Amino acid sequence: MTVFTAILMLFLVVCAIAASLAKSLLNTVLIFMSYSSIMAIIWVILESPDLAITEAAVGAGITTVLFVLTLKKIHAIMDTNKEGEGEENE
Repeated sequence: MTVFTAILMLFLVVCAIAASLAKSLLNTVLIFMSYSSIMAIIWVILESPDLAITEAAVGAGITTVLFVLTLKKIHAIMDTNKEGEGEENE
């Protein structure tokens, strides 16, 4: 179990660095979701199921949905149908 925990900690560090260096905002949100999922697994290994459930629900679930909706609202994520229609009208 110790090797598995070390591998998860390594993935956690890689996700943190990758989220900092990602160019696309959507990629950053997806990496953050992976980070939260890995952290939830680590909380389970540390025998803290209440923190694991909270991390999974809030970190990987609700926060990711809110970030994606925000990116769509500020037009950081383009809708492919609207993108094609805008070019035809010009």
